[in-house]
Amino acid sequence: MIRVVLADDQVLVRAGFRALLDAQPDIEVVGEAADGERAVARVREVRPDVVLMDIRMPQLDGLAATRRITEDPALAEVKVVMLTTFELDEYVFEAIRSGASGFLVKDTEPEELLRAVRAVVAGDALLSPGVTRRLIAEFAARSKEPAPAAVLAELTEREREVMALVGIGLSNEEIARRLVVSPLTAKTHVSRTMIKLRARDRAQLVVLAYESGLVRPGWLG
Repeated sequence: MIRVVLADDQVLVRAGFRALLDAQPDIEVVGEAADGERAVARVREVRPDVVLMDIRMPQLDGLAATRRITEDPALAEVKVVMLTTFELDEYVFEAIRSGASGFLVKDTEPEELLRAVRAVVAGDALLSPGVTRRLIAEFAARSKEPAPAAVLAELTEREREVMALVGIGLSNEEIARRLVVSPLTAKTHVSRTMIKLRARDRAQLVVLAYESGLVRPGWLG
């Protein structure tokens, strides 16, 4: 059973999400919160698998709340998915930097919301390649000259290669075609790289690829 906490200051939004999620045999809503402070407290209390977190909330916004959750070692297994009104919300980039596993627009199709919740728990990429590339472009525009990261020494040459391909926004299937391996092999390489770098998810791996200097602005294509 996938356990979900809903954090949004709009009652109707929470009610709609709850009705959809609770109707699924494998998903259960275990808590709600109308502001960031309550969201963090609720997450610490029930330890859900996923938090659907609105970016704009009173008391404590979703960005700060996400930071508190992702920086707490006791909540390392909790995945945060940001909810936004617009796909290019100005805070989405910072949400990923804060440890969010991805984001969804509030008017997304019900099937896409369910797929996203299940995908993030499975450790798969939540963001579509197109959205990922937009985030990468934003990161490239904002990033400073990266300093070489010693942590990359832990990776094999193939793992560095795979991390670079993740960094430019390729999916597992695209990586598999580029390296002439099976999608399962590509996924295995991505998973091992994430484990070695202690990356929470694929979105964080993209950020690390830039921060380490493995991928540089201008490599998009």
